[in-house]
Amino acid sequence: MNPPRIVVGITGATGSIIGVRLLEVMREAAVETHLIMSKWGARTMIHETSRTVEEVNALATNTYNPNDQGAAVSSGSFLTDGMVIAPCSMRTLAAIATGQGEHLVHRAADVTLKERRRLVLVVRESPLNEIHLENMLKLARMGVVILPPMPGFYNHPKSIDEMVDHIVMRILDQFGIHMDLTSRWDGKMAIN
Repeated sequence: MNPPRIVVGITGATGSIIGVRLLEVMREAAVETHLIMSKWGARTMIHETSRTVEEVNALATNTYNPNDQGAAVSSGSFLTDGMVIAPCSMRTLAAIATGQGEHLVHRAADVTLKERRRLVLVVRESPLNEIHLENMLKLARMGVVILPPMPGFYNHPKSIDEMVDHIVMRILDQFGIHMDLTSRWDGKMAIN
């Protein structure tokens, strides 16, 4: 049985650590990853983390230039189990919702949609305006998973890393990759 093959996009919204951590965990789980980091995704990642683009690229099985519209992931005949964009900027959300394939992240998402594969968007913006909400609703109606990076607090996270792990665990669940990076809800409530 082949390992899962997932396209990962990192765009220019804040929260690039989620995409980086996702790549780390997918590597540990032997997932074949195909990374596309947009120009602003790289810029934001450098600003928000201590990682370099080269270090993050090294976490992926394959990487692609965001301007390479002829890359393998731009074709539906290149078989994948789906795509996740983490974080997903509102610009990227809008491009996907309107079919505007300006660069490879957009094109790969469009291919994922047309091939009816799993597409997970870790949308990052707050507060949300009506355009953001309409774009999310439009895509959700097409079967896209809209997964804002909202941490759970029932597991009493002690650090940002633990909150990020909770979000990454929830993203992986969407692809049937179940890793207990943090405790899951067990239905037991604390009693005073």
